[in-house]
Amino acid sequence: MYIKDPQQQPQACVIWMHGLGADAQDMAGLAEQLALNLPVRHVFLNAPVRPVTLNNHMPMRAWYDLINRDLTGREDKNGILQSKNFIQQVIANQLADGFASNQIFLAGFSQGGAMALFTGICIPEPLAGIIVLSAYLPLVAECKPNQHVESPIFIASGKYDPIVLPTWTQQSAAWLTAQGYQKISMHEYSMEHAVCHEEIADIRRWLIHEISAIHCKGGER
Repeated sequence: MYIKDPQQQPQACVIWMHGLGADAQDMAGLAEQLALNLPVRHVFLNAPVRPVTLNNHMPMRAWYDLINRDLTGREDKNGILQSKNFIQQVIANQLADGFASNQIFLAGFSQGGAMALFTGICIPEPLAGIIVLSAYLPLVAECKPNQHVESPIFIASGKYDPIVLPTWTQQSAAWLTAQGYQKISMHEYSMEHAVCHEEIADIRRWLIHEISAIHCKGGER
C-alpha cells in the first residue's frame, strides 16, 4: 500500500483496489490518467499473494480465490470477507486521519471493483461514492446492504468482456436498484476486459461532480 497526497490539504480520499495479478502501481497509473487537479488523497492497496485455483494454483496478488470461470458460481467466501475486513481497516485509518466517511471513495477494477462494491455497500459508514470497473457484486446471498442508498455508484463494463460478462455487471446493478440504491451511473463501452479513454473521461467527470457535492454538503477536514 502507498499513499499519494496533494500539495494542498486533501478534501477527499480515493482508495483503489487493483485486479487479479496486478498491483497498486496498476491503479496508480489509472489515477494519474484522471488528471483531477483537485486536493485528493489517493490510497493504492495491494492484495495479498495467494494461489489462484483458476490459474493452476499459481501464486499471484488476488483479493480472493477464483474457483472457475463462472465468477458468480462457487465463491471464496472466506477470502472475500478477509479482504473486506482489510479494506474496512484502511477506511478506519483514513477516518482516524481526519477524513469523514462521506469524503471517502472506494474504487477498483475487476476483482478490486468487486471488493469496492461489496465493501462499500456492507459497511455501516456512508461513503462519498463507489467506482466499480469491469466488475460485479460477489457473495450476493451474504450481502446485507447498509441503509445508505443515497451513496452514488459509478459502474462500468466492457460490451465484449469475456472475463466479467456484462450480464453479471447488469445483474448486480439491477440488484442494487431493487435494494433502493438511487444514484447508480451505468456505463458500457466497446471494449473487452480493460479500461478505455472514454471511460477515464467519464470517471473524471463523475468524480469531479461528486467531490464538488462533498463541499456543497459542508464536508471539510
